[in-house]
Amino acid sequence: MITALDPKPALVVIDIQKGILARPAVHPVQAVVGNVVKLVDAFRAKNLPVVLVRVGWSADMGDMVKTRVQAFPPMTSVPAGFSDYAEELHADPARDILVLKHQWGAFYGTDLDLQLRRRGVTNIVLCGIATSIGVESTARYAFERAYNLTFAADAMTDVNLEAHERALGIIFPRIGEVGSTEEIVAKL
Repeated sequence: MITALDPKPALVVIDIQKGILARPAVHPVQAVVGNVVKLVDAFRAKNLPVVLVRVGWSADMGDMVKTRVQAFPPMTSVPAGFSDYAEELHADPARDILVLKHQWGAFYGTDLDLQLRRRGVTNIVLCGIATSIGVESTARYAFERAYNLTFAADAMTDVNLEAHERALGIIFPRIGEVGSTEEIVAKL
């Protein structure tokens, strides 16, 4: 349940981009994107910061982490258009804060914290894909930096239902408030 939003919240949208949307997800991606767009439109209507985060790498993949992992081996190439924002977002560098990340979390190696603090943001509303990866990594970092966190549960999904539900049911309530797109829009 969402009890309040701070006077200066920012919406941070994680990885709503063509390459991520093309991957399997446990919830219908178009419904998730539809809720993300509702949030984006509501924040823009109130002249509140909208941060659109995407993941991508250089052509030679030199800026990609190459550690040993058991699941999802690192990509060796990026398909054309992989990092392009979903068209429904209508990303605009004159209006939105556009962030290119190279890791799971949106804060690591980017100027996101600086951009938010310069705008007086104290509350981050999070949504996007994947709940247990990009969204959770970004949320944990934001929590450690004392941002109030609000999670739009119906504006995120994951590749794994158990991981999605664990983040929403166990992790996020410990570091913020979880609610629906409609609850958040009503608090703006």
